[in-house]
Amino acid sequence: MANSGEERKEKMKLYSYWRSSCAHRVRIALSLKGLEYDYIPVNLLKGEQSDPDFKKINPMGTVPALVDGDVVISDSLAIIMYLDEKYPEPPLLPPQLHKRAVNFQAASIVLSGIQPHQNLGVIRFIEEKINSEEKTAWVINAITKGFTALEKLLVSCSGKHATGDEVYLADLFLAPQIYGAINRFQINMEPYPTLTKCYESYKDVPAFQNAAPEKQPDAPASTS
Repeated sequence: MANSGEERKEKMKLYSYWRSSCAHRVRIALSLKGLEYDYIPVNLLKGEQSDPDFKKINPMGTVPALVDGDVVISDSLAIIMYLDEKYPEPPLLPPQLHKRAVNFQAASIVLSGIQPHQNLGVIRFIEEKINSEEKTAWVINAITKGFTALEKLLVSCSGKHATGDEVYLADLFLAPQIYGAINRFQINMEPYPTLTKCYESYKDVPAFQNAAPEKQPDAPASTS
């Protein structure tokens, strides 16, 4: 993805980490929109998010961060909505008012009810202050509570994907969260048939496959 000269100046820059679910959902959005960008890795395990140069871009010291010319955005939902307004095709929200609300609700459950509880900084803190068993229990509780809510929310309105047969905002949040639940935390998906069906459907969508953690340039070779 690296480019130089005038071509590089025209491209957006995405500061990302291969395993970050927040960055993962933005990569899906960029891929769905067919947008080219320069991938700039930020190794969270090595603490590169605390580097003073990166904190000039995102004072919170988190990924993702998107740089589009003079525009800098450092929140995944804000980035996705920015991209959807600037590049409206394909749309990431359905035309029906109720389904739009469901998409926002599903995104919110992941964004505030699950992902922050499995954040690297949070689970490291729990492990240091208590122990690794409590860390694992904390994460599993957050994921199962969130997945139970998502299953009930989506069971009556899902189609091929979360809220119908088209890919929308909810799918961008579901895919990375389920990926992490299965691959990082070995969550049993049997109690969540709707979520499982959606996750299987993403395997047929190139944009989701292109954005997969193991396909990113900073992913360890063993995950490829």
